[in-house]
Amino acid sequence: MILHLSRHTTAIIFSCLLYGAPAALASEAAPPPGTAAATAPVALTQSPHIALLLPLNSKTFARHAAAVRDGFQAAAKSQGRTLLPVREYAVSADVANVLEGYRTAAAAGAQVIVGPLTRDAVTALAFGEPVPVPTLALNVPDEVGRIPGNLYMLSLQIETEARQAAQLAWREGRRNAITISGGGPVQRRMQAAFAAEFFRLGGIVAADAAYTADPETLKSIARNGSAVDMYFLALGFAEARIARPYLGATPVYATSSVHAGDQGPLAGFDLTGVHFVDMPWLLEPNHAAVMIYPRARSGSTIDLERLYALGIDAWRVAQLLLSGARDIRLDGVTGQLTLGADGHIDRELVPGRYIDGRPQAMAGAPRESAR
Repeated sequence: MILHLSRHTTAIIFSCLLYGAPAALASEAAPPPGTAAATAPVALTQSPHIALLLPLNSKTFARHAAAVRDGFQAAAKSQGRTLLPVREYAVSADVANVLEGYRTAAAAGAQVIVGPLTRDAVTALAFGEPVPVPTLALNVPDEVGRIPGNLYMLSLQIETEARQAAQLAWREGRRNAITISGGGPVQRRMQAAFAAEFFRLGGIVAADAAYTADPETLKSIARNGSAVDMYFLALGFAEARIARPYLGATPVYATSSVHAGDQGPLAGFDLTGVHFVDMPWLLEPNHAAVMIYPRARSGSTIDLERLYALGIDAWRVAQLLLSGARDIRLDGVTGQLTLGADGHIDRELVPGRYIDGRPQAMAGAPRESAR
């Protein structure tokens, strides 16, 4: 069952999906043993196939998992023929149920497994479970350690974007920054990743200012920023719209969190001039590598669009893994994809900018791959 949720709720759940759900969202009861196999009885017949392991039975993540599945299926249809059939293994958000589904898929003859999707499940697989076949996880573990040789990871983590925003700012000559951060854990991750990368490049983060909607506080931040040559906003779209007008002509950089889709020039007017990075699927819809795939169904939120694009690239990477290729280089819809030495598939994003209130790709901008 797929719930109809507000855009705000969908965004919250999207963050929980990528970074681990709090207790209130992670409290789904584990289904009875065998549920994962029961949802796809054909999987009990052992034969070679591609397994798609997603939390479609999750009360919390069903809509997000469906977006990934829809993108995966769209890519498969666009290719026209497949080396192996695809079997879906619908699981819940419960880690034990996900691992049961994984074992079922492997035992039933899966040659490549795509999933899990949630960070908790990927962590459990990476550090506590045998990985007998090439597996493309759609997230990254929450811990640092030795990754199994058959495990590959393609994710939408915000830290990648923050690091590439720092690289973009550095290439454009910025050397002294003030960051403005919200109090949420994802925004703190953004700020920390940007600051670490900017420092690695040789830049200085003069201060990290706490975001507030209070005009006097924002004016004070701007006054204190007279000696810096840029701001980095670790903020969402609504917060960035409030903060940006107080920052004057000083260049402003951000991640895709300020890109809520093209909502018209009035909605984005306050963000005019803000630099950010995002995936080609959203910034370059007319690019040859993007336009060959059908768009997600109308009414999809931008976070679900990102997951749909992740599904498209997951299909393409799965085909390469199935063929035995390990030097993965793809002009993907989520970015330029390159396989790193540790199993992480790096995504090189597209630089964008708000021009006349609308988000646009910056033509001809150089790109640098970073995870």
